[in-house]
Order: sequence, then C-alpha cells, then structure tokens
Amino acid sequence: MVGLHIACGVALIAANFLAGAWGGVAWIRSHPSIGFWYALRIAQVTVVIQAMLGLILVFGGREASDLHYVYGALPLLVSFLAELTRAGAAQQELGELDFRALPEDRQQQVALAILRREMGIMAVSCLVILFLSLRAAGTTPLI
Repeated sequence: MVGLHIACGVALIAANFLAGAWGGVAWIRSHPSIGFWYALRIAQVTVVIQAMLGLILVFGGREASDLHYVYGALPLLVSFLAELTRAGAAQQELGELDFRALPEDRQQQVALAILRREMGIMAVSCLVILFLSLRAAGTTPLI
C-alpha cells in the first residue's frame, strides 16, 4: 500500500505540474484552452485519491511526521478554496453589467475575461498543490 501511495504521489506531482504550467501559459497568452480543464480535473482527482490512500495508511497503523499530514491535507483545502474562488470569478468580471444587454462582441470579451480569470485561479492552485506535495514528499523517507 505504501508503494501505491508513493506512485500516486508521483502522479499527483506530475499532474499538478502539467495542469499548472498549461493553465499558466494559456493565461499569459490569453488563449482559452479546453485541454487545460481536463488536465485540471485529472490533477484534482489525483489529490483526492492520494488523500484517501493516506487515510487508509493512517487507519492501518502507518505513521508519518506531523508535517507530512499537514502538507498532505492542505492540497484538498487548496483545491476546495480555488473552486470557491473560481465560482466568484464571473461576478468579479461582470460587476453590475447587464450581460444580455451588451453587444455580442462585448459579450465575447467579457466571457473570455471570465475564462481567463478562472484559468489563472486554477493554474495557481495547481502550482500551490505541486509545491505542497513536494514538501509532503520531503517530510517522510521512502520506505
């Protein structure tokens, strides 16, 4: 089970690196990317699976340092908070605008601004999770 936890940790690190870099580049280029959202969801799934495997190990009697538990649990919190923040991104861009009353080209500009903001939020969350996961990996010896 420990080997599976380690393998999933490597997958988590790789998936969050890929999603964070992909989203960051798309955000910088102001280019919407459908593929980023798939990579993001895969990265989020790895976070959930890794946390579940960690809990199975803890309930099975395995122990790790307190820091490992903290750095292992924080990615779930970061992912949850990023989703909450992303949910408010549209309201931040729209403000008091009546979206339906805007001309079509302006609607597209606003929609792209919302998408860009959401991609930025989620890309940053992936990079934060990446660094938290690297730190978690560094707090427990590979045994």
